[in-house]
Amino acid sequence: MKREIVEIVTGTPAIDGAGVHLVRVLGPDTVYRFDPFLMLDAFDSSNPADYIKGFPLHPHRGIETFTYLMEGRIDHQDSLGNKGSIQGGDAQWMTGGSGILHQEMPQATKHLLGLQFWINLPAKEKMTDPKYFDITADTVKEFNEDGTKVRVVAGKYKNHQGAKGHHLPATVLDVTVDGDAEFILEADPGKTLFVYIVEGSGSFGDKKQAVSRKTALLFDRKGDEFYVKAGRESIRFILATAPPLGEPVAWGGPIVMNTREELMRAFEELDEGTFIKHKPVKS
Repeated sequence: MKREIVEIVTGTPAIDGAGVHLVRVLGPDTVYRFDPFLMLDAFDSSNPADYIKGFPLHPHRGIETFTYLMEGRIDHQDSLGNKGSIQGGDAQWMTGGSGILHQEMPQATKHLLGLQFWINLPAKEKMTDPKYFDITADTVKEFNEDGTKVRVVAGKYKNHQGAKGHHLPATVLDVTVDGDAEFILEADPGKTLFVYIVEGSGSFGDKKQAVSRKTALLFDRKGDEFYVKAGRESIRFILATAPPLGEPVAWGGPIVMNTREELMRAFEELDEGTFIKHKPVKS
């Protein structure tokens, strides 16, 4: 049974960090329906003035951030000495856990194209040790067959196990389907599954609902098959899937907890200078 679209989200232009122009596709209004995916910011600019000021040092607690860059470069570092660069084809999976301060600074390039989404942490793991790992382009397995190209950025595809997170078993695929070609993926019933269309258009499910670029599509959890047929031109999309948590969400800026009391305590600790609990482990 094919999964059908239950929600289409186009997002809204926003300015975040020190002045980065982006499209906020998912946010507080979609948090329970897209559970455990909290936020999705999309970057697509050929003008460095849109993003060069970046995201200076800021805190995270209670979530994981997943950054995937298709083109461009983002330099990052945190309050505990970790630093590096994310470049075209790379990703970074960071667990904020009990608390981390970090910054992400896009560098001037011909084209910055990518996205970041936040993955919620289960209540019992909100205060886990912070950690992160880089997923470099050369470690991402690519499948080319039947008019499709699938980059397994994280999780499972066919019999291949890509990068594996420390907490929720999320899968992230970068999929390109040639014009008029089809792509079918087995989908575990019960898991949240959504796609963000980077470019092109296609029709999805048995209803063959047509949708075009720069939109996020949420699918029902009943079916066991994801289906898309590209339009005349190719379609490229990011597909993300993970089991929902079904837990309450208390969200304040870069911190996501389960109760308002936990949220307020996190901000009190920021003011007191006691926010950082553990030294992250780079794996």
